[in-house]
Amino acid sequence: MKRSILLSTAALSVVAIAAPALADDTTQLDEVIVTATRIPAIVADTPGARVIDGKTIEQRGAVFATDILSDVPGLSVYRASFGGVSSVRMRGASQDKTLVLVDGVPVNDPSQPAGGFDFSGFDLGDVSRIEVLSGPQSSLWGSSAIGGVISFTTRELNGVSANAEAGSYGTARGRLGLGVATDKFAYGVSVFKFHSDGFSAADKINGNTEKDGFDNTTVNARARYELNDRFGVDASYRHSDTDADVDGFGPVDALDTAATVNQSGLVRLRVADVLGLDHKFTVAASDIDRVSKSAFPSVYSGEHRLYRWQADSRDQSARLAYSFGAEHEETQADLDGRVKAELDVDSVFGVARFNATDRLSVTAGLRHDETDKYGGKTTGRISAAYDLGAGLTFSGAYGTGFKAPSVAQTVCDFCFVLPSTNVAELVPEKAESGELALGWRSNDGRFDGRLTVYRLEVENQIDGYYNPASFEYYYVNLIRTRTDGVELEGRLDLGRGFDLTAAYAWTDAENAVTKAPILRVAEHSGSATLGWTGRRLSGAVTVRAEGEMPDSGGMRDGFVITNLNGAYALTDNVTLTARVENLFDEHYQRLLGYGEAGLSGYVGIRLRY
Repeated sequence: MKRSILLSTAALSVVAIAAPALADDTTQLDEVIVTATRIPAIVADTPGARVIDGKTIEQRGAVFATDILSDVPGLSVYRASFGGVSSVRMRGASQDKTLVLVDGVPVNDPSQPAGGFDFSGFDLGDVSRIEVLSGPQSSLWGSSAIGGVISFTTRELNGVSANAEAGSYGTARGRLGLGVATDKFAYGVSVFKFHSDGFSAADKINGNTEKDGFDNTTVNARARYELNDRFGVDASYRHSDTDADVDGFGPVDALDTAATVNQSGLVRLRVADVLGLDHKFTVAASDIDRVSKSAFPSVYSGEHRLYRWQADSRDQSARLAYSFGAEHEETQADLDGRVKAELDVDSVFGVARFNATDRLSVTAGLRHDETDKYGGKTTGRISAAYDLGAGLTFSGAYGTGFKAPSVAQTVCDFCFVLPSTNVAELVPEKAESGELALGWRSNDGRFDGRLTVYRLEVENQIDGYYNPASFEYYYVNLIRTRTDGVELEGRLDLGRGFDLTAAYAWTDAENAVTKAPILRVAEHSGSATLGWTGRRLSGAVTVRAEGEMPDSGGMRDGFVITNLNGAYALTDNVTLTARVENLFDEHYQRLLGYGEAGLSGYVGIRLRY
C-alpha cells in the first residue's frame, strides 16, 4: 500500500506542478444548483448537497454509478467484486437507508430483505447529472431516506451518438442513441450493451480461478411535449437486464448465477399558473425481478407504484419560494413464492425557502406519512445559510427521518420462531441528524470548498437476531447507531483547462449501546482528481484511498488505487478514448474475500452527430 501511495502521489504531482505554469487563462467555477430538494437551491447554501454533472462523469471515464460515487465524501461504496451486488452507505447508515431516484422515481428493491438498491449494472450512458443529499431527507422523500438520497437525472437526446470500447478481461461495451430536442418537443431512445468475461469474484489470492462474467443491456427512452405555454407532458422509461456469475457466501468459488431485470418509468403532466401555482401530476412505477441459480435457487420480484401531486410557487427564485403536495405509494413483493405482501403509504409534504436578508436564507420542510401497517410519522428538516462576507458561507441543518419495516421484515421472511417465543412487533426506525458547514469561494471564483461536521443517530434499527441455542431467527428493533463525521471537499481551477478536485471523509460509525464499530464503513476515505480539458485533448487522473475497514470476517486492509483516462477529438464528431484502471496494479478488496481488477486498459471511439 505504501508503494501505491507514493506512485499515486507522484502521478498527481507531475501534472499538478506543471499546471500552474499554464495558469494564465482561468475561469470562474459555476454556481451549482441542486433540484432534488424540490425547491431549486444553491449547493453552497445547502448542507449535505453535492452535484456531479455530465461533464464530470465524462471527464473521469465513469461507466457505472459506483465508478464515481466513491468520490463523494461520506459515501461508502462496496461490492462483491465486479458485477456482484453493489451497495452504498451514506454517513455510516446501512445501505437500505439510501433512497435512490431515477428521474424522480424511487427504484429501491422492495423484495430485498431491508429494501435497499443494488447499483451493479447501473450504467451512466444517459445520465446528465447525479445529485447527492446526505443526511435524513424523509421530510422531502419519506421512508428509506434516513442516510440520504441519490438522484439520477437522464438527458434529452438531440442527434445521433454512438460509442464503443474494448479491453481487459474480455470486456466490450457499446451504446447507440437517437433523439430530437426542441423547445416544443423532445424524444429519444438509447441502447447500452456491456459484456465482460470477468475474473473470479472470490479473490484469486485464495486460490480461486473460475471467471465470473457479467452482461448488461440497458434501454432508456424519454419524451416531452409542450402543448402550449401552460400545459406540458413528459415521460421516461428505463429497462435494465443483467446476468452475472457470482460466487457463494464466504466467499466460495462457485458456478452460481444471478439474473436481474429492472424497469422504471413515469408520466408527468405539468400545468402552469392555476391559482397562482405551477402543478405537476405524476404517475410512476418501478418493477424488479431477480432469479438466482445456485444450491438454493430463488425467484424474487417487487413492484412500486407512486401517484404524486406537487404545487410550486411560480417564481422559485423569489424571496419566498415554496412547494407542497401529496403522494400515494403502493409497494408489494413476491418472496420466492412463499409469501406475497403489500405496504401502502399516504403522504403530504411541504417545503419553503425564505431569503430573510441578502445574506441569510432559511429553508424548512415538513412531511407526514401514514402507513397502513405502522401508523403515522411526521418528519421535518430546517436549514439555514449565512453569507459571512469575504467569500465565506456558514450553514447548518437539523433533520429527522424514519423508515418503515420492509415487506420482507414485515412478514418475517426466512424466519424460524418457536411457538413459545413471544416476538415483539416491529416499529419504524427513526433518526435525527445535525450538521454544520463552513464554505469558502475565492473572490476570483477559481476555488470553491467546504468543511462539514455532523452527527447522525438512528434508533430502533431493525436487524436479524439469531439464537444459537434454539436455532431461531427473526427480526427485532435491536440497536441504536451513531455516526460522527467530518467531510472536507474542494475544487480549484488551475487555469488552461486544468482543475483539481479533492475530498476526504472521517467517519466514526458505531453501535451506540455496545460501542462496536459498524461493519463495512471505513474510518478514513478520500479521493483526488486532476482533470484537464483542452481543445482536442481531455482527461483525468484519479487517486482513491480507503483505510482499513471492519467486515463480517475480520478487518479488510486499506488501499490506494489510481485510474487514468483520456480522450482525443479527431474532429468535432469523432473522439478516441482510453482508460487505464488500477494503474499501479494494486491488489485490494472492497469487501473482505472478494477480489477486484488488477491493472487493466480499455480503448474506444465516440461519435456524435
